[in-house]
Amino acid sequence: MKLHVLISEFCAGNPPKNIKWKNQSKRKYCSNHFCFVLFFPVVLFFMLLCFNHLFFENIKGFVYFHGKSTGSETYFPGKLNETEDSCLGRYIYIHDLPKRFNEDVIKDCQLITRSTDKYSMCKSLENSGLGPGIEALNASDLCKNSWFSTNQFMLEVIFHNRMKKYDCLTDDSALASAVFVPYYAGLDLRRYLWGFNTSMRDLSGIDLVAWLARKPEWKRNSGTDHFLISGRIARDFRRKSNRKSDWGSNFRLLPQSENITMLTIETGYSKNDVAIPYPTYFHPANDFQVHQWQEFLRKQNRPYLFSFAGARRSKQKAPIRAEIIDQCQASNKLCNFMDCSLFNQCDDPVNLMSLFRSSVFCLQPPGDSLTRRSTFDSILSGCIPVFFHPGSAYTQYVWHLPKDHNRYSVFISSKDLRVGKVTINQTLLQVSKDEQLAMREEVIKLIPGIVYGDPRS
Repeated sequence: MKLHVLISEFCAGNPPKNIKWKNQSKRKYCSNHFCFVLFFPVVLFFMLLCFNHLFFENIKGFVYFHGKSTGSETYFPGKLNETEDSCLGRYIYIHDLPKRFNEDVIKDCQLITRSTDKYSMCKSLENSGLGPGIEALNASDLCKNSWFSTNQFMLEVIFHNRMKKYDCLTDDSALASAVFVPYYAGLDLRRYLWGFNTSMRDLSGIDLVAWLARKPEWKRNSGTDHFLISGRIARDFRRKSNRKSDWGSNFRLLPQSENITMLTIETGYSKNDVAIPYPTYFHPANDFQVHQWQEFLRKQNRPYLFSFAGARRSKQKAPIRAEIIDQCQASNKLCNFMDCSLFNQCDDPVNLMSLFRSSVFCLQPPGDSLTRRSTFDSILSGCIPVFFHPGSAYTQYVWHLPKDHNRYSVFISSKDLRVGKVTINQTLLQVSKDEQLAMREEVIKLIPGIVYGDPRS
């Protein structure tokens, strides 16, 4: 089965269409169960990072098998045989990469720390990559020990640590439905992005594909069943020239690399790039904590119509942020603005989550790239995201966010906003209370699919 087909067919909460459920109540239970996504809603990979029993124990009677007549994989209702291999179709083989591709990258954590970072990246590596624990998120200390000051670039470490505990790992690559490449591409690149020539930035990626090409697992399918994770946006790995002034590496332009599926926080719209959520601050250890948090959000008082956490960007060609900040500050107390240019304002998870939890809508304009981690922080807070560019979410997270974006978000054209055709106040005040409630509920229901569980659980 091709990797992309496998990925598209195994969506959490959305069983394959050819499954016939025994009764509607059971179907409802499975789709609403709190089997939160740890990395993306793909059961093959979903099960790597989730609690296996939370999904499969609730669809007992549906067995995966290889159809003999068509040669394709399918599903059929029936009871699991005691001798049936429960990992059939879910086996993952992990390449045992040389340490220079992962462990050595983070061993000297000061090398991945920039002078402009608020704190050392060594702290971000604590707790299996989740970062330092947050003592108290709120007065009720809800979901204690599940909140961390997580760095958005730590996805590679978080994923790898969880993968090591996956139930269906195999040492026999011939059994594997997919092959995981635990290469810390983003963290490795971070060491050489500033002050190094392109050869240094490219060296690790070139070495990796050369190493992979010698392996029988690669030769079997030319790497089309391989996947890796990136905590950086896809554009960072697609440098087209060798000018030192150009950004990033050329890793994803290497012929062998193009066969690998890369799951990344923002795609470059390549056929083998898939967008998955940025890490948030919430890393639950079980499904009850997710349920507990959702119930808490449903009871939140939200005195502000909208909020924005960010700073002006003087280098932006289209200064949409400046316009947003000006409208927020002139909103007559409808908007709550957190100025991220001030020291530690937006780096404090408690402050940021408090801002979003007090707001009905959260503004999410493009930042250094089209997407923002803040989008997922707002969803985690039950705050309805407001987008100004379709590339900020709608064309990115197609596995995680509803296709009908009006169900969970508001779109305001940045062009219309700049020329004064619309205002933020005017647009958001037109959304009725009933519509707000429906959209907020949709946002809260998205939470199980966008949080990353604690790898140690």
